Amino acid sequence: MKNILAVFLLITCCSASPGFGDGEDAKYIFFLHNRFPEEHDLRESHPEYGRTEYHAILNVFKSHGFNVISEIRQGNINARQYAQNVCIQIDSLLTMQIKPSDITVIGTSKGGYIAQYVSTFMQKPDLNFVFVACFTENDLQNIPEINFCGNILTIYEKTDPFGVSAIKRKETSTCNIKHFKEIELNTGLRHGFLFKPLKEWTDPAVQWAKGNYTPD
Repeated sequence: MKNILAVFLLITCCSASPGFGDGEDAKYIFFLHNRFPEEHDLRESHPEYGRTEYHAILNVFKSHGFNVISEIRQGNINARQYAQNVCIQIDSLLTMQIKPSDITVIGTSKGGYIAQYVSTFMQKPDLNFVFVACFTENDLQNIPEINFCGNILTIYEKTDPFGVSAIKRKETSTCNIKHFKEIELNTGLRHGFLFKPLKEWTDPAVQWAKGNYTPD
């Protein structure tokens, strides 16, 4: 009951616009932000990439009718441990008869690594995931325990040194992945592209969360 109540509180704090928000058609997005806001106020600017436009990003998802579940993480949290808390919240939704296909976990940068752990722990092929700028080839050696499972969309920026194709991770994962797609952007903003609610990444993320597994 405590975990279900926690989910309701988060949904209440981050309510959706009319659309998917209520009833059998309700759809949920868990949004996991990048590392910078963990130790900096949202009003602070990254020296290279500017402010993390966290609320503007949430508003994009809300404007499409999603119930958005998100919070500003405090301190330099452990990604693996935090992912376990997200799994508890997802399990609570599943207990409430929310279909896995109506739940999407979107993570940017460090939030994307948390989302990868959620995918690994949940092992639910029908959950949706969007991993944004959160894979390097060294990850295969440094965090070998990651095992993709779910409908996976990865988005990375050509000029970003911290994001490349994650196809090798898919190939090493043991889950039967029904839908997998990668999108390479070329905004020229390096890692800073994810600090903003750019249509280049939010639009395909929204389409993926709606069950459109062939987004442009």
